[in-house]
Amino acid sequence: MSKLKTLYALPVILILAGTLPGCATSGKCESGGCSGDAKITANVQTQLDKHTELGAPNSINVQTLDHVVYLSGEVSASEFSDIAESVAHGVRGVGKVVNSISVTH
Repeated sequence: MSKLKTLYALPVILILAGTLPGCATSGKCESGGCSGDAKITANVQTQLDKHTELGAPNSINVQTLDHVVYLSGEVSASEFSDIAESVAHGVRGVGKVVNSISVTH
C-alpha cells in the first residue's frame, strides 16, 4: 500500500513544482501598483484629451492600479462614456477598464 501512495504522490509533486513558480510571477503587483501604472494613466489621459467631444480636459479622471484603468467623471451622453472606455482599452499596457463615468443631462 505504501508503494501505491508513493506512486500517486510523485505526479502530484511534479505538477505542483511546475505550477507554483508561475503563481509567484503572475500575481498582482505590489500594493502601490505596477511600475508602469503612472505611464498608462498619462497615456490614457493624453488619448482622451484628443477627443474634444468628451468635454474639457480632465473632465474624465483616470487612475491606474495593477494595469487596471479606472475611469470616473461626467459626460453629457452615454455614447461619450463608451468612447472613453474604448479609448482606454486601446492604450498599450491596459489590462482592464472599469468605467464609472456618469452621464449628466
